[in-house]
Amino acid sequence: MKIKLVKSLIGSKKDQIATAYSLGLKKIGDETVQPDNAATNGKVQKIIHLVVVEKD
Repeated sequence: MKIKLVKSLIGSKKDQIATAYSLGLKKIGDETVQPDNAATNGKVQKIIHLVVVEKD
């Protein structure tokens, strides 16, 4: 799955920022490819309002 950060992390909770960093997302426009598994889906659900997800 391809994950792209489309909204700023400024003003987000610390755990949401940590989740984004764990996925490799630091700045708006950053993209990462992650495996489509339960752990990744859980992380995405925590920051779904900040990202766009493309499942292949």
